[in-house]
Amino acid sequence: MMRLFISRSVGRQRPPPPSSLHHQRGMHERNKKAMGLVAKGWSAVQEVDRVIDHTEPNDPRLLPLLRTAKENFELALEVDNMNTHARYWLGRMHFKYHIPGACKLIGAALLAEAANMGDADAQYELGCRLRVDNQYVKSDQQAFFYIEEAVDQLHPGALYLLGAVYLTGDCVKRDVASAMWCFHRASEKGHAGAAIAYGSLLLKGYEVPEAIAKFSSNRSPSIGGAKRKQEKGQQQDAVEMAKEQFRIATEAGCDLGLHWLNRLPDSDEHQLLPAT
Repeated sequence: MMRLFISRSVGRQRPPPPSSLHHQRGMHERNKKAMGLVAKGWSAVQEVDRVIDHTEPNDPRLLPLLRTAKENFELALEVDNMNTHARYWLGRMHFKYHIPGACKLIGAALLAEAANMGDADAQYELGCRLRVDNQYVKSDQQAFFYIEEAVDQLHPGALYLLGAVYLTGDCVKRDVASAMWCFHRASEKGHAGAAIAYGSLLLKGYEVPEAIAKFSSNRSPSIGGAKRKQEKGQQQDAVEMAKEQFRIATEAGCDLGLHWLNRLPDSDEHQLLPAT
């Protein structure tokens, strides 16, 4: 009886029509080809970034690489018009590099399209551009809209920027706990600046926010210990957590992280500074 029921159920399931399979296969092939073109363009951009600090921005020797990158991103959009990575990189090129036909308005339009399609890199880039180059924007609200959209996707740069805004009280009410949360999440993704900021706040005596502490795997102080020992243990934990942040920054290539690590051994014997 059960076998008959299963066979009837299987018989009722209709396979997808061949046209649908062909359409899905075609979309997959286009996506694959577009991502290959984006990878080629990205490699050319990386090579430009590697040498651009040692040359003039409009050095003619950079043009072949810039042209290669631009053409590959444009071809990727021709193959797959929904590719947000190609839009983001092409828009960024119009802002950052001396490419033939560079236009900031075109770059802004490409970034806006990619951002509205959900690309976190484009949301962060556009938010930063709107904060600085805001002659076409009525206020900072649009800039922060895109930055917060990128934060929702845990973009490390956007998290660091929002943390800095909360820490300084720029355009928002100062909130150190929210700033530390942003720095912590950005640090988890390897952002050197966020790791330095979070470690520095820990050394200044700021407590780990509850939103971070409840998910932390750190062991709690001994229940039978004296309160003074608990406080000392918490201070030592804060120093160790700060060290870990500076290690993250050092691994990301930040010399300031190594500088702090070299200073911290002498700080273990001293009480943490009170938070202000």
